[in-house]
Amino acid sequence: MTLRRDESTPGGPASPSRRSVLATMGALPVLVSATSAASASGVPSAAAADVVVDPSAVRQTIRGFGGMNHTVWISDLTPAQRDTAFGNGEGQLGFSVLRIPVHEDRANWSREVATARRAAELGATVIASPWNPPAQMVEIFVRGSQTDARRLRYDMYGAYAQHLNDFVGFMRNNGVSLYAVSVQNEPDYAHDWTWWTPAEMVRFLRENAGSISTRVIAPESFQYVKSFSDPILNNPEALANLDILGAHLYGTQYQNFPYPLFKQRGGGKELWMTEVYHPNSSDSADLWPQALDVGEHIHRALVDAEFQAYVWWYIRRGYGPMREDGRISKRGANMAHFSKFVRPGHVRIEATSNPQSNVYTSAYRGGGSQIVIVAINKGASPLSQPFTLRNNSSSGVSSWLTDASSNLAPQDRISISGGSFTGWLPAHSVTTFVTG
Repeated sequence: MTLRRDESTPGGPASPSRRSVLATMGALPVLVSATSAASASGVPSAAAADVVVDPSAVRQTIRGFGGMNHTVWISDLTPAQRDTAFGNGEGQLGFSVLRIPVHEDRANWSREVATARRAAELGATVIASPWNPPAQMVEIFVRGSQTDARRLRYDMYGAYAQHLNDFVGFMRNNGVSLYAVSVQNEPDYAHDWTWWTPAEMVRFLRENAGSISTRVIAPESFQYVKSFSDPILNNPEALANLDILGAHLYGTQYQNFPYPLFKQRGGGKELWMTEVYHPNSSDSADLWPQALDVGEHIHRALVDAEFQAYVWWYIRRGYGPMREDGRISKRGANMAHFSKFVRPGHVRIEATSNPQSNVYTSAYRGGGSQIVIVAINKGASPLSQPFTLRNNSSSGVSSWLTDASSNLAPQDRISISGGSFTGWLPAHSVTTFVTG
């Protein structure tokens, strides 16, 4: 992740905007109301095609949803904000993944402990990514027009693996068992940090990553560039020491979300989306209906790309899931429609993903036979959406709605008859349905 000029903060780097995809955010008031589906206004569009949900057709296991905390670049989350982010009660996001940095300066390691420990106490998975190795491990080289490019010295690969291992041990000694550590954040977009080539990444994985005492993430390409991760998948020795193929989705087009080579050769490895903000970092997170872009982006990441985790950049930011005042934003509400209900260990199951224009649906199976369905209506017209649940004996569904005037507002319970029910999807809205 690159800090833009509009994001600069005391103590944090500021670099010119290079990604054309990035963002904007402001602060519009967020209202919460309990709106009955039956009372929604507007004229429904033509009847939609059925969304058929098949619990027996299992896709990927979901590891969670979350965001980044980086206390050197912005201030730490407050105790109340930690609970808002990682708690799953009313008015909380239900995040289950926290990403933290592996600072090159060990003196800063302790800064990340408080939030990581609270997140872990609340059941979250904690992962870590480095931006730079310690200064003594780095050399300067010329890369194209950049005369001050940085890379890990070739004689320091073993020492760097030990540096990562030391961070894992430090966090463990401070009450946080890291689920995984990355080799490098965005090695292919490293104007302001450390560059790696695919060959260098393969070498490190093959020769050094096996000594790291937790799961290993790589390569965290900034745009899910397959030519960076293909060499890992094509090298059995490197692949053996990889646990999670991590990727970022800055400007990645939806047609590039699927990864056939990973499906072919990544058996047993996890696939995580470890950083993004979407659609930009310049607008307010409360702009509506623009915030629905986040819901669609998560849908595509889970359905088209089949990622197992979806991790935002800064948790608290004007363009993020939590505003600077600690309140959940509209973008955050879109994330919460997934994170609060699709919990770690749920599995995505087959469901009609695009029953009609501007409607996106996905389904997940939790403990026992519980089904969670997230339905996004990006259209300007409301509609009645029929759902058919195969081999499900539930008697009804509870649901929660976010639209222009409400965030995660509980709706009237809907009865299921013969395995089917009809849900009301207001214009420009996201609804989560839960059987039981």
